[in-house]
Amino acid sequence: MPARLIRHVAGALALVGLVLTSAMARADDVLVFAAASLKTALDAVADDWRAQTGKGLTISYAGSSQLARQIEQGAPADVFISASSGWMDYLQSAKLISAESRTDLVGNQLVLVAHGADGAGVELDAKLDLAGLLGDEKLAMALVDAVPAGIYGKQALSSLGLWDALAPKVAQTDNVRAALALVAAGEAPYGIVYASDAVSQDIVSVIGVFPEGSHDPIVYPAARVAASENADAELLLEALKSPSASAHFRAQGFSVLSRQGDG
Repeated sequence: MPARLIRHVAGALALVGLVLTSAMARADDVLVFAAASLKTALDAVADDWRAQTGKGLTISYAGSSQLARQIEQGAPADVFISASSGWMDYLQSAKLISAESRTDLVGNQLVLVAHGADGAGVELDAKLDLAGLLGDEKLAMALVDAVPAGIYGKQALSSLGLWDALAPKVAQTDNVRAALALVAAGEAPYGIVYASDAVSQDIVSVIGVFPEGSHDPIVYPAARVAASENADAELLLEALKSPSASAHFRAQGFSVLSRQGDG
């Protein structure tokens, strides 16, 4: 399937899934809007929450920008977890999230992945001829002007002096998991994703880690949506900082921020 078609299908499915998941949530469920890159870890946290509390929890995954816009338009989310501080700042400035509930949950790394389990490592610096390695093929990235992973990726490539040569070769997707899917399917030989995404997919390999100074810090803030009247939203935010939740995040390649106080 062509990369462009996969991108459009993935975007359409993400939007449909978001709408359907919101509609299917029970009235007493905590409804979480979460960045797509959190899916594997957050699904495990959700299973623990249900088992330990007996309470309902529904999660809609998509790009942070898409989720923030949905909240802005009145989507009935209780908790928002973004892959960037920027989109949380956007909602906070509009008083659409509770500033007092906001917490920086986890961090991440930005990596270059290749199709196949045994990709050869490269040094991610100004000497890398990634455009040459791609040839006539594409580099999979999330939307570079809207989705956090894409924004970080463009920052990193620009910092290394590689962006101008690579810009025409980028296949943009609606979220970072869709970019990962292009690489896993062999539709793109390389992609820029989070370290946590790479952990979730056996058929891709990490061939380089972008220097931290090449892009803004990757921080995932979480907060209660201001319009939420679900009393369990605050309880869930506390559960997201628990030792068991932290273990799930670490297992999926996230760094747990020290303020969580779980040692």
